[in-house]
Amino acid sequence: MTAPRLHPSVNRRGLTFWGQWFSATVMSNLTICYLVFHEFGAIPAEYRVLMLLGVLGSVPIYSALHVYHKRYGYGSGLLRVLAGWTLLMAAVYGAALLCLGYGNLNHRLLGEAAALGFVAQACTYLPLHYLMNLHSRWLRFERTAVIIGTSPLAYALAKQLRVRVPVLGLVSIDSESAEVDSDLPVLDGLSGLSDLVVRAKVRRVYIALPLNKAAQIETIYLKLLDLSVDVVWIPDFGSMTLLNQSVAQIEQFPAIYLNETPRSSHPAAVLGKELFDRGIALITLIILFPVLLAVAAAVKLSSPGPVFFRQPRHGWNGSVINVWKFRSMRLHDDVVVKQATQGDPRVTRVGAFLRRTSMDELPQLINVLRGEMALVGPRPHAVAHNQYYGDKIQAYMARHRIKPGITGLAQISGLRGETETLEKMQQRVEKDLAYINEWSLWLDIKILLKTPFSLFSRNIY
Repeated sequence: MTAPRLHPSVNRRGLTFWGQWFSATVMSNLTICYLVFHEFGAIPAEYRVLMLLGVLGSVPIYSALHVYHKRYGYGSGLLRVLAGWTLLMAAVYGAALLCLGYGNLNHRLLGEAAALGFVAQACTYLPLHYLMNLHSRWLRFERTAVIIGTSPLAYALAKQLRVRVPVLGLVSIDSESAEVDSDLPVLDGLSGLSDLVVRAKVRRVYIALPLNKAAQIETIYLKLLDLSVDVVWIPDFGSMTLLNQSVAQIEQFPAIYLNETPRSSHPAAVLGKELFDRGIALITLIILFPVLLAVAAAVKLSSPGPVFFRQPRHGWNGSVINVWKFRSMRLHDDVVVKQATQGDPRVTRVGAFLRRTSMDELPQLINVLRGEMALVGPRPHAVAHNQYYGDKIQAYMARHRIKPGITGLAQISGLRGETETLEKMQQRVEKDLAYINEWSLWLDIKILLKTPFSLFSRNIY
């Protein structure tokens, strides 16, 4: 049996990251070493520890933020370098103060090291990014492609490929007609495919046919096997709901993951998210402690009852957790869980303000600190609501393949508050699944930054 083999493009992406990371790490650490040595005439032990933490922490942080991905331009690429470096410096500085007890550090020196460290990384990033783009442009003309099929999938694939490689056109099969308007030509059928590959020096053929054409796919593949051309099959799964899909190899068997949790597909990045969430939750709880005390007093004085309200909700992988909130309603005897509505008589005056500003959600930082929730993720729904919607909306329970969050993509997209219709809940679920498919630490940061601006929604009662 042969060992698992990564696709060359995967290897290239890995080499790009490690090459850029190594260059940036060497230059930034040399710069910091010079500054520290110039200040003290030596490099004290605590600064050596901080540089080691920076080297170790930069790998998961830069990887999670996709800092060195080639699809970004110079400006957006530098912004990602700055975001990664800022997050790294904050994490290292926080560890130095909270965990290592380095209270006597030279703060002016640290500020200079942070600023010049970024400049050093920028000086390595720009020329290396230019060389990488130059190499990609050279490879572009070595990858002339054609696509077999004229389905919407084939046209969507062509649209994506044309950004990077020349696409001659699409090849129809069984006299099928084009289903989508496009300026791409529809080429002759399969009978002239071999001549086209040789004549036009085609380097790659993409097969974008539905699964019911499996027999033809095999015939096409065998026909192209003797030609000097790469053959790539893009399966058309039609209306199937895919979740964090990926392709891998298990020994000699190709494997297509149709449904996979980010925890198993990106374990290092998920660890980075875990550390980020708990660190931010701890810092926020410390900073907002006076505010939390004031809100707790207001809730206690607003109506008889406890300050906190804990409701069982579904968490990661469907496990039941108790979600903490400031109590915003009067005590009532409702047996059935009902969402709050506009003018709901159960909501107190203080509770209405808390719900309007989402301050009633602040105790969920405790859930984040305990590892039951994340800062960003699908909002946890009441168990009764999940039981109701589970068999009415396709892939509804798939939103639990990741930890629930205090805020999420659905919330910043205007899908907050009451979901009185099935359509509204469907829209929220679609956003939740989109978040799982597109998840990255950078996406979490963007959602967190946009969340305050979504608090003015009129759909919160």
